[in-house]
Amino acid sequence: MNIFKKKNTNEEETQEKDIKLLVLECLNSRLQGTIYDNCLLLPRTGFSIDIQIGKQESKNDIHLLQVIYILKHDDLDEPIIEPVAAQGTTIEEAVAMAVDSFRGGLWHPLNMVTTRQGGVPVSSDYLGQHYDYKMYAQSVVIMGDKDKKPSMLINYIKNEIPKYLGSKKYYWVRIFLARHKERMTVEVRVNGTVCPGLHIFFKDYIESWEDKDILVTEKQYALFVQEEDDKCPFTKETVVECTKRALELMGDCKSREEYIALKEEIDKMAGDIALSAEIRIFTPEIMARHILRYGEGDSLFLMVGDDRVEFKKTQLRSYFYIQQVIFDYLTRVKPEKEQVMRIVANSASFKEIQKAVQEGHEPTDMYVPGTTYKIDVENYKVW
Repeated sequence: MNIFKKKNTNEEETQEKDIKLLVLECLNSRLQGTIYDNCLLLPRTGFSIDIQIGKQESKNDIHLLQVIYILKHDDLDEPIIEPVAAQGTTIEEAVAMAVDSFRGGLWHPLNMVTTRQGGVPVSSDYLGQHYDYKMYAQSVVIMGDKDKKPSMLINYIKNEIPKYLGSKKYYWVRIFLARHKERMTVEVRVNGTVCPGLHIFFKDYIESWEDKDILVTEKQYALFVQEEDDKCPFTKETVVECTKRALELMGDCKSREEYIALKEEIDKMAGDIALSAEIRIFTPEIMARHILRYGEGDSLFLMVGDDRVEFKKTQLRSYFYIQQVIFDYLTRVKPEKEQVMRIVANSASFKEIQKAVQEGHEPTDMYVPGTTYKIDVENYKVW
């Protein structure tokens, strides 16, 4: 996925650096941090903000600009990436708009988190686990219709969001709506992951918008901070390294004996047989979805005895660590087809999709609610 525009000439690269510096200087004038090594550091909050310039062009004396903000913090598992579109009669005016849009959208609730002011209590219960959070949400950014009154978008999913919160210290929700005539877009992300199960809750709202024959967008961020410290017994780095090794071993695995040896090595690397099992179960399932591109829901289904208990993928932190490693494996390592198919052959979903394909169905037309799995570990806990 190419989110950053590739440059073809030194002149264009220089222009991008100049615009990036304009954005950093404008942003720093608002936030009062320190620009260091082409990045804005905010010591008081612990955040660093990197900038990437996406699309930039001029049409009819109007400068169009896309700025991608990348926020990092020691307490976050992954950076928060926020793309912002802006325009102006001058590049400086477009930059100012991009900065103000960022401050009014994402930065507002982030600042609330750092001051711990305005938090609303929220709790989540699943699989016998209970977590308490504070939710920070305020500004809604509207573009395209100056007369439109903002609506607290997070309220449309306030009863559903707890079902997506797990044991992590921080969760962030990004809600983005856009409409131009009959063309409507709804996208809800939790920690950067698109959650289709939340889109339906905005259907009636976006259909009620007045059609003014212009593109209108609304966007809101909400952040959830767990009251207690993160107590997960393993680190993201452990999952990443174990998944990388599992991919290597699975890609070369040709016999049951080799698979048993694979299990023993990942068990030892992970130091946790439940985590090892998650890696070995979800690696082929996620790989199959990437390869076949069938639709999949937000859920996971854990077998507990004879019962199948549903919860959300965002509540199992290892799932998205594994998914990122697989994405990098396919796009950067670029394994041989034979290796990929040896991995995918262990996927239960792949086997079912194969049957449907043989009956004449296209994988891209199919939908799987989620992955069903079982962990044979006493007192297994979803982290």
